[in-house]
Amino acid sequence: MSKLTQYGHAFQIKALAILITDRDFLQQIADIVSPDYFDNDAGKWIMRKTLKYFNEYKTCPTMEVFKVEVEGINQELQSVAVKDLLKQAYIASKGTDLNYVKDTFLDFCKNQTLKNALMKSVDLLELGDYDDIRNLIDRALKAGTERDIGHEYITELEDRFREEARNTVETPWPLINKLLCGGLGQGDLGMIAGGPGGGKSWALVALGAQAVKTGHTVIHYTLELSEKYVGRRYDACLTEIPVGDITLHKDKVKDKVENLRGGLYIREYPAGQATVNTIHAHLEKCIQQNIEPDLIIIDYADLLTSKASKEKRDKLDDIYTNLRGLATEMKLPIWTASQVNRSGAREDIIQGDRMAESYSKMMITDFAMSLSRNAEDKENGTGRWHIMKNRYGADGITYDSVMDTAIGKIAINIRGNNRNEQTPPGEISPAQRRRLRGASNDFFGIS
Repeated sequence: MSKLTQYGHAFQIKALAILITDRDFLQQIADIVSPDYFDNDAGKWIMRKTLKYFNEYKTCPTMEVFKVEVEGINQELQSVAVKDLLKQAYIASKGTDLNYVKDTFLDFCKNQTLKNALMKSVDLLELGDYDDIRNLIDRALKAGTERDIGHEYITELEDRFREEARNTVETPWPLINKLLCGGLGQGDLGMIAGGPGGGKSWALVALGAQAVKTGHTVIHYTLELSEKYVGRRYDACLTEIPVGDITLHKDKVKDKVENLRGGLYIREYPAGQATVNTIHAHLEKCIQQNIEPDLIIIDYADLLTSKASKEKRDKLDDIYTNLRGLATEMKLPIWTASQVNRSGAREDIIQGDRMAESYSKMMITDFAMSLSRNAEDKENGTGRWHIMKNRYGADGITYDSVMDTAIGKIAINIRGNNRNEQTPPGEISPAQRRRLRGASNDFFGIS
């Protein structure tokens, strides 16, 4: 059979979904797929436009491209059918069985190519043209092999300038988003370094809360705090009710949670027992249950373990290398935290050479910033952020910070703009409190 009818309509929708969203697969199959394989006119139309666009721009057409092309359809019935099929295809692109559909569809196209080559060989056989037969069959057998040799700089310009070329998840802090060109992107590993009790875990919660508010799905792994307590920290961060009082305000938390655009899942593992493979296996389990994560948070990677080496330094190098590989493989941004050494914990500005146990941790990450807070900072709700490493822009910059670790509010501002008034020990100044309670959304980047 030369059409996909044998696999059913749902299979054809998923095949189209892959072809219009997966550039690598489209590149692999573009020479052997035919619009005629689809059994309806709408599918054939989408396939023709996809192949035409790919041949010209070497990438998949976007939804905006299809919108313009659909407007050029004169027949209203066909226009409605194409719009409906495109809608179904984009929904189907989130399916969990797409790898199976890829393999089956690729085999179908390969078999059709081989069958066509054999049919043509009959005529060549009568002419005794054995060399052409051999070449024809050889090409057919090689059809559909993987062709991805990397990013072709000249021909794939369109891909680089697409808005979605680097999908990012923004942080709560505009200054950091600017340094990261929008936020941490797919395959990126970001790290927050600091001393014990400095606020690293709260910063990770702030990152997760911002992502959930902007419609992303977050999976938060905790290796030192319980799942329920981390959940209360999120409650505090989202409602601005101190974490110690959060159990008294169930209705307010419920109202806030019900209006969130994204999703949040918190998973606890005992310190020193989970590995990067443990995280990987859990992520695969989530995806099988149609939970598609957009951001991974690990609090914190130093508490993972690795059986690759007995030396702690080598273990940490292995953990961070594997974590970076996980981010790349899953095409997800990962934020984690790490400890600095004793001398670093006492410094006003923590530099990269103060990483505990292994300096390689910072070398492996894409973005690393430190949070330094001495005893006075903790009393006054202040601190300093230092950009230790940044693959996407400037580093070596230090920012002032105003923090309220009762509700997880953290502000990052240019130095000199957080001048502190005289306040009694242990209290936050009125100006700081106004900032912390959201008087300036631009200052916080948290609504």
